[in-house]
Amino acid sequence: MNTPEVLFVCVHNAGRSQMAAALLHHHAAGRVAVRSAGSAPANEVNPAVVAVMSELGIDVSREFPKSLTTDAVEAADVVITMGCGDACPIFPGKRYLDWKVDDPAGRPAEQIRPIRDEIDRRVRALLAELIA
Repeated sequence: MNTPEVLFVCVHNAGRSQMAAALLHHHAAGRVAVRSAGSAPANEVNPAVVAVMSELGIDVSREFPKSLTTDAVEAADVVITMGCGDACPIFPGKRYLDWKVDDPAGRPAEQIRPIRDEIDRRVRALLAELIA
């Protein structure tokens, strides 16, 4: 049986896609390969995102924003975009989902928690579908 691979993409790979990748990695426990990338990566993961993820016992402090590559898209079974617009390459035969989720950039932790929780709900639903 092949392990499904999921790629989360947002513009800076510093917030939404990092949270989504970390949450799926955590919940999947090795049953799904997970990657994240950005169309214009930032220099670091948003420190407030690191803080709200640590509240769940998930450490993203060593993560870093990665550039979106065609290889990453080609390798993925599912590509989930979160606000990257036309910068995300489209390949025939790939499954694409566009999650409309608020950008945590510039927001305090109390405004990021609901974003994290919404991403977590979506990630859990995706995982249930992938490993059904």
